[in-house]
Amino acid sequence: MQLKIMPKKKHFSAGRVPLILFLCQMIRALDVPLDSKLLGDLVQPPTITQQSPKDYIIDPRENIVIQCEAKGKPPPSFSWTRNGTHFDIDKDPLVTMKPGSGTLVINIMSEGKAETYEGVYQCTARNERGAAISNNIVVRPSRSPLWTKERLEPITLRNGQSLVLPCRPPIGLPPAIIFWMDNSFQRLPQSERVSQGLNGDLYFSNVLPEDTREDYICYARFNHTQTIQQKQPISLKVISVDELNDTIAANLNDTEFYGAKPSKERPPTFLTPEGNESLKEELRGNVLSLECIAEGLPTPIIYWIKEDGTLPVNRTFYQNFKKTLQITQVSEADSGNYQCIAKNTLGAVHHTISVTVKAAPYWISAPQNLVLSPGENGTLICRANGNPKPRIGWLTNGVPVEIAPDDPSRKIDGDTIIFSNVQERSSAVYQCNASNEYGYLLANAFVNVLAEPPRILTSANILYQVIANRPALLDCAFFGSPLPTIEWFKGTKGSALHEDIYVLHDNGTLEIPVAQKDSTGTYTCVARNKLGMAKNEVHLEIKDPTRIIKQPEYAVVQRGSKVSFECKVKHDNTLIPTIMWLKDNGELPNDERFSVDKDHLVVTDVSDDDGGVYTCAANTTLDSVSASAVLRVVAPTPTPAPVYDVPNPPFDLELTNQLDKSVQLTWTPGDDNNSPITKFIIEYEDAMHEAGIWHHQAEVSGTQTTAQLTLSPYVNYSFRVMAENSIGRSVPSEASEQYLTKAAEPDQNPMTVEGLGTEPDNLVITWKPLNGFESNGPGLQYKVSWRQKDGDDEWTSVVVANVSKYIVSGTPTFVPYLIKVQALNDVGFAPEPAEVMGHSGEDLPMVAPGNVRVNVVNSTLAEVHWDPVPLKSVRGHLQGYRIYYWKAQSSSKRNRRHIEKKILTFQGNKTHGMLPGLQPYSHYVLNVRVVNGKGEGPASTDRGFHTPEGVPSAPSSLKIVNPTLDSLTLEWDPPSHPNGVLTEYTLRYQPINSTHELGPLVDLKIPANKTRWTLNHLNFSTRYKFYFYAQTSVGSGSQITEEAITTVDEGKMGKEEWRKEIVNDSRSFFGLKGLMPGTAYKVRVGAEGDSGFVSSEDVFETGPAMASRQVDIATQGWFIGLMCAVALLILILLIVCFIRRNKGGKYPVKEKEDAHADPEIQPMKEDDGTFGEYSDAEDHKPLKKGSRTPSDRTVKKEDSDDSLVDYGEGVNGQFNEDGSFIGQYSGKKEKEPAEGNESSEAPSPVNAMNSFV
Repeated sequence: MQLKIMPKKKHFSAGRVPLILFLCQMIRALDVPLDSKLLGDLVQPPTITQQSPKDYIIDPRENIVIQCEAKGKPPPSFSWTRNGTHFDIDKDPLVTMKPGSGTLVINIMSEGKAETYEGVYQCTARNERGAAISNNIVVRPSRSPLWTKERLEPITLRNGQSLVLPCRPPIGLPPAIIFWMDNSFQRLPQSERVSQGLNGDLYFSNVLPEDTREDYICYARFNHTQTIQQKQPISLKVISVDELNDTIAANLNDTEFYGAKPSKERPPTFLTPEGNESLKEELRGNVLSLECIAEGLPTPIIYWIKEDGTLPVNRTFYQNFKKTLQITQVSEADSGNYQCIAKNTLGAVHHTISVTVKAAPYWISAPQNLVLSPGENGTLICRANGNPKPRIGWLTNGVPVEIAPDDPSRKIDGDTIIFSNVQERSSAVYQCNASNEYGYLLANAFVNVLAEPPRILTSANILYQVIANRPALLDCAFFGSPLPTIEWFKGTKGSALHEDIYVLHDNGTLEIPVAQKDSTGTYTCVARNKLGMAKNEVHLEIKDPTRIIKQPEYAVVQRGSKVSFECKVKHDNTLIPTIMWLKDNGELPNDERFSVDKDHLVVTDVSDDDGGVYTCAANTTLDSVSASAVLRVVAPTPTPAPVYDVPNPPFDLELTNQLDKSVQLTWTPGDDNNSPITKFIIEYEDAMHEAGIWHHQAEVSGTQTTAQLTLSPYVNYSFRVMAENSIGRSVPSEASEQYLTKAAEPDQNPMTVEGLGTEPDNLVITWKPLNGFESNGPGLQYKVSWRQKDGDDEWTSVVVANVSKYIVSGTPTFVPYLIKVQALNDVGFAPEPAEVMGHSGEDLPMVAPGNVRVNVVNSTLAEVHWDPVPLKSVRGHLQGYRIYYWKAQSSSKRNRRHIEKKILTFQGNKTHGMLPGLQPYSHYVLNVRVVNGKGEGPASTDRGFHTPEGVPSAPSSLKIVNPTLDSLTLEWDPPSHPNGVLTEYTLRYQPINSTHELGPLVDLKIPANKTRWTLNHLNFSTRYKFYFYAQTSVGSGSQITEEAITTVDEGKMGKEEWRKEIVNDSRSFFGLKGLMPGTAYKVRVGAEGDSGFVSSEDVFETGPAMASRQVDIATQGWFIGLMCAVALLILILLIVCFIRRNKGGKYPVKEKEDAHADPEIQPMKEDDGTFGEYSDAEDHKPLKKGSRTPSDRTVKKEDSDDSLVDYGEGVNGQFNEDGSFIGQYSGKKEKEPAEGNESSEAPSPVNAMNSFV
C-alpha cells in the first residue's frame, strides 16, 4: 500500500493548482496522459516536443546541432528538408541523426566549413496516425569581422564646442555590443554632457579641457563568438582661448586655426536625430527605444512627453541620462507621437518622433489536440492576430490541405476545421500557419480517433493521511474514449457521493473540504463510458491535529539570572512530533547556557543579548504548530520605589493561522507597571455590520500572549486587547489588521415565527429577522413555507427579501396552518427550521348561544346559564361569552334617557356566569353572545328576570325646621333606592344634656306615605340627636342622623341679671369665661359717643354635650398666641386712625346712619322668641355633632339693616372720648371707598358678638 500525505496547509499550494488544472485539460482535449501503462498499447499521432529556434545562429568553431524531438505511438520516424528540398543525410558523411530522435549533428570541427550548411531546415515526424512538422529553422554562422584600416586625424577644439566621435563598427552576426574605453581598458566616464548613442557614437554636448586625451577607443564585443574587436584610438585636444593666445597666437592667423574664436553660450540643437521630425517603427512585444541627444552651452537637459496621451507608468524607463526613452512590451496602443525637448538657460528645441507599432502574428487561440471516439464531433480552431492581419493556412500531415487527400468528416471554414462523425481513418496531424510580412506562426494539433474503455491511472490502495478539519484530496486519474464519467463511493455499500458535501473535480479528484473523524474509510472511484467500467480503491485516515497545550510565557528576568520556557505538545498517537526551539526565528545560539530538555528550554546566566522572541515549533509529517514568548532582560540594580498603575496597553497585534472560522491572535504585553497582569481582555469590531462598536470576544490568563479565537462567517473582524491587573484595566491596544471571514450559509433561522390572520381570507406570517452578524453572508433572504395542518397538501414556499412579514392571501377562514421560515444567503440555506402552527384570519361568530336560563340567587345576584355554540361556528379563537344586561324601563322613561347596558365577559368555554350588583326589586333583560378575536357573534334571544325586594337605602335628606320651646319639625325625602315597597319609617331620638351625656332613646314609627313629622312635648333649650331610616318587608335600610335644639324660654332667661364688662377702647374682642355648656346666651355690644349710646346684640349657644369630650380650640395656647398677634396689629392700626381723627374735621357718622337706617339697638324678635346664633362666615358645610349651626342650617338676623350680623366678621370701630361712635361698618358686600381722611381698617378675626361692653 502506498502512503500519500495531504499538504499541511488547507489551501492548494502554489504548484498544485496548475498541476490539477493541467491534468484536467490533458485528459479532456490536449493529450493522452504520459502513463507507462497507456503508452504500451495506445496509438497516438506524432507531436513535436523540442526544436531549434527559427533564427538559429551557430558558432562556426563548433559542430552544428539542429534539434527535432517528437513523441507518438508508434514512435515516429524523422526526415528533413533543406531550402525546400529533401535533405538526404545519408549522402553527407559529416551529417548524422541521433538514434530515436530527429536531431541532426553536423561535424564541422574535423573538416568542412559552417558556411557550407547555411540554409532553411524543416523536420517532419511521421507515424501511421499522421505527420507533424517543425518550424522553418534558418541556420546561419555567427560573424565577428574586423574594423577596416583607416587613418584618424587628431582633433583639436576650443573649449565649449560640440563633438561627435564616430564608431561605425563592422556588421556582425549577431550585431556587436559597443562601448568606449581607454588603453587601460577602463570605461570612459559618461554624463549628461558626454554619452554614447544607440549607434555607438560618442556625443559631446560641449567639450571641456579635461576631455583632452589620445586614447578614445571604440570596442565591439561579439558575444556569440566571445570576441572583442577594437577601433583605432582617436586623439582629442581641447584648447581654451587664453591658452591659445599665450602659446601660438603670434605664429598663426585666424584663418590657419580651426575655430579660433571663443565659444559663446548657445541654445540647444539636436545632434541626433536630425531635423524636427522623424519616424520609428517597432514590433509588438519588443522594447521601443527612442533617442534624442542635443548639444549646447550650458549642457541641455532632455525631457520626454507623449502627445495626446501619457507615458505608461510601469513600462517606461529612461537610459543614458534621460537621452533614451524605453517602453517595454510595446503594443499597438503605444503608437503615436513622442516629443523630446532639449532645454538650457538660453532656450529649448523640440523633436517629434512618430512611432508606429506593427505586429508579427500572435496567437489568440492556438489549435489544441483532439481525442475523439468514433462517431463523435469536434472542432480545431486557429485564431491569430497581427498588424497587418495575418493569413491563415491549413496543412494536413505537412501537406497543404488543398492538395491533401479528401476526408468526408472534415470541413474547413476559415480559421476553423469542423469534424463530424469521425472514424479511425480521420486521425491526422493538422498544421495551422498564420503569417504576415513580419513573421509567421506554426502549430501542430492532432485529431486522434480512439475507442478505449475507461482506465484508472492512479495506483490502487493508496493511503491518504489528513489532519482533522482540513481538506482531503483523493486522486483518481483516468483515461477513456469517449470521456468517462467519474463517481465516488464510500465503503462497500455506500451510495454515490454528491456535491452537497463533497467537491468532485473534472480530473476525477474527490475533495472533502473539511475532513472529520467520521471521514475515515475506504473510497472507491468508478469510471464509466459506453465501452466499459473501471474502479479503484483508496483509503483515508484522519489524524488529530498537533496542539500546544502549554505555551511558553512572557518573562522578565534580571541580568545574570535563569529563565525557563515550557512547551507541552499534544499530538496524534500515530504521529511523532519533532520539537524545535528558535530565537528571533533563527536557530538557538551555539552556547552551553542554552539547554533543551523534553518540554523545557532553559537559559542560564541570562545576558542582554538573550532578550528576544523564543518560539517553540512542533512538526509532524502532516502539520506543524508554534507558540512564542518574549524574554525581556532588565538590570539587577536597585530601582526607585515602584509606581503602581494599570498596565500599558499591549502592542504588535498579529493574526496568524487564518482559517474560515478561527484565527490565532498574538500580541506583546505592555509594561505591567509593577502590578502583575492577571488577564487579557480581547474585543472585536465588525467593520462591515457595526463599525465603531466593540464587542467582548474572549478573556485569557495574564501569562498568555496568544489566543485561538472562534469566528463567525462573513464578518470583517478587527481585534484589540486590554490588559488588567489589580489596579485596573489598561486602555485598549491599537486595532489589529482587518480579517474578513468567508461567507457561509446561515447557521440559524429567524426566531418568534408566528402565523395570524388579520382578515378572514389571509394568513400573516411574521418573524424576527436575523441581524447582519447572524446572516453569515451577503444576500440574506428568507424561504417562507406553509401548508394546511389538517390535510395532505404539499408545502407552498416563496423566497422573500430581508423583511419580517409575508401575507398569504386567499386562505379559508380560521384554518390551522403549519409554517416554516428558513434563512438563506448567497452561499446556501440554514438548517431545516422547526414547524410552527398558526391560523388564518378570523371572522365574526355565526351562531348565538342557545337555551339561555336565569336563576335569581338574591336581590343583587343572578346566575345565568347557556348552551355553548359549536366550535366550528366560532370561526376563530374562542375568547369567551359576553352577557349584556340592563334594567328595563317604562316607555316614558326610555324616551327621557338612553338605556345604560352593562357588560360582563366570561373567559373560555364557560356555560354559566354570575351577575353581581343588581338592583333589588327591578326587572332586567339580558342576552348572551360568543366572542372571538375578531369580535362578537349574534346575540341570543333577550331573556328577562325580576329581582326580589331588598332593604332600602337611607332617606335622601333630613332637615329640622321651625324649632320652638317644646317642638321640632322634621322634613325628609324618601330613599333614592327604595329597593321594594316601603312599609314605614322609624325615627329614634334622644336628648343630650349639659354634661354631654346621651339621654334615653325614643322609638317612633311613621307611616311610609309621610315626608314631614312634628315632635311635640320636648324640653326647651335642649339639643336632640335624631336617627331616621326606612323599612321594607325585607328589613330596615341605612339610617341618616341629624341634631337640633329647641328654643330658649325667655321667661326664665329674663330672671337672670345682665353681667357687664368694660372693655378698653383699644380692643376689638373680649373672651367670655365660666359659661355653661349647652346653654344659650344673649350678648350685647355697645359704644357711647357724641351721638348717644349705640349698641347691637345677638344670641349664641355654648357647645352642646358630646358623646366623647372634644378639645376647645379657644383654650389652646397656639390659638391664643395667634389671636394676640392679630390683635396687636389691629391695635396699631386703631392708634394711627385715632391720632389722625383727633386733629379735627367732621366725622362721616351721619352719612353712615342715613345709609343704614335707624342706628338704635333693635330689640329681640318676639315672634319666634329665639336668638340669632353665631356662625363663621366661611363655614358653609353642614356641621356634625356639636355644631353651633341651628337645625335649619341658617343664621337668623335682626330686622335692622345696621345689625352687626349683616357685616359678617364684625365691626370696625371704636368709641371716642365724647362717647360718639366713629367707626365704619364693614358689610358683606363690596366695601365703600374711603372718603377724605377716613381709612378702611382690617376686620376683626373674632366676631364682636363674643364680647360684652
